Amino acid sequence: MKQSIRYRQRSCTNQAQISDFLSKAQTGFLGLVDQEEPYVIPLNFVWNEGSFFFHGAAAGRKIAIMNTNPHACFTVSENYGTMVDPIPAKTDTAFMSVIAKGIVEIINDLDEAVIAMQALLDKYVPNYYDSPLSKTHVDKYRSSLGSKTVLFKITPITITAKENGLDEQKKYYPGRTIHD
Repeated sequence: MKQSIRYRQRSCTNQAQISDFLSKAQTGFLGLVDQEEPYVIPLNFVWNEGSFFFHGAAAGRKIAIMNTNPHACFTVSENYGTMVDPIPAKTDTAFMSVIAKGIVEIINDLDEAVIAMQALLDKYVPNYYDSPLSKTHVDKYRSSLGSKTVLFKITPITITAKENGLDEQKKYYPGRTIHD
């Protein structure tokens, strides 16, 4: 479900473009609410079949918050450069961003967890390993602090996307001045 964006000129509704962006972007930000205090965590993630997947420790603040309030916001943003203009107020940033809201859940199905973890490896270290992950590895893995690693899933209830395309002729680079 899409929500409306106030600055409609920047709204992106092309689902293929949004999906491509989410497939390539490197960092997502998980937003949770700890009682009345916001808590935002940068994460590696994968976008797969309409959901965000990420992993983390089975213990800690994030888990405690999710157990109390599973509502989450997941934000992904990429900056493509600053665009200059002779009029300072028209200097702008090229970007794309997606904001999704949904319920964060722990993946309890081992088969789904293995698929999600393999998708993360395929995204961040493609072709590095000779063989796919085994169920045993995902089931038994412990962090350096000894905590079990779990996989999480957010299927968006609402999702919005914005973009401002890069004009290469206006792109700022170090040393560029108004006279260039």
